Amino acid sequence: MRSISELLPPSALARLSNLNLIARWIVEGFISGLHKSPYHGFSIEFAEYRPYTAGDDLRHFDWKVLAKSERKYVKKYHSETNMQAHVLLDCSASMGFGEPVSKLRYGQAIAAAMAHLMIMQQDAAGVATFAEKILDYLPPRASMRHFQDVTRVLSNATAQNSTNVYAALDHLAEAVKRRGLFVIISDLYDDVDKILAAIRHIRFNKHEVILFHILDHKEIAFPYRALSEFKDMETGESVQVAPMAYREAYKVALNDFTENMRKKCASMLVDYQLIDTETPFDKVLAQYLFKRQSLR
Repeated sequence: MRSISELLPPSALARLSNLNLIARWIVEGFISGLHKSPYHGFSIEFAEYRPYTAGDDLRHFDWKVLAKSERKYVKKYHSETNMQAHVLLDCSASMGFGEPVSKLRYGQAIAAAMAHLMIMQQDAAGVATFAEKILDYLPPRASMRHFQDVTRVLSNATAQNSTNVYAALDHLAEAVKRRGLFVIISDLYDDVDKILAAIRHIRFNKHEVILFHILDHKEIAFPYRALSEFKDMETGESVQVAPMAYREAYKVALNDFTENMRKKCASMLVDYQLIDTETPFDKVLAQYLFKRQSLR
């Protein structure tokens, strides 16, 4: 069976309006593709099945087993899969960049799919949207009813005018007391030293961190050739540039920036992943799963 990422590229899938449905498709496609991928064995694992008895939570009822064998079973999960995770989505103006799907929309789909996968594994998932400050926050819970609230918060997120990644992350680092996992989704267009200081604060409080550095494909490939006008999405300032004259310098600067982030994050034991908005969602979820497995 082909996964949803094979049937629909991220740009097409993320343009769909129902974020709840998108998340479910991404996760179900990811799970169905695990057996034929290099991530086989990085589990959506259950401790065992046991016969269904009246009163069992139907969320854990295995309908597929029923359809195949007419036997009623529920899934028993490993007791250690009980982690609190916070998915943090940058909603700054620069995240509104990208066609046919913006970095923000791609990030919304990833955040929703992450939360769905976490809750499926009996972990508690929370979500925060931020720009200059925290815009909306839901503390972690481990129920599919809570997932509906998560997708509502993410669906309501819009690109803001200004950004202060440091202030938002630093606030959450101080506010969240129980150790857990922070999944940060951002294009990192802010003062890098301050962003690293905020991440250092999160790590000092013993939280694990995955940093997904989201960039539009054009920001990575820089395919522009004709004289172009580039506009700062936060300040509104614009400048005309002959792209071919700066293309190599731009790519060198971007590579230097991402490698510096990678090294600084590695020194703090933070998983840094540069994500192109053309990257299939499966690969992003796999990176989370690698991290989740290492925490057991």
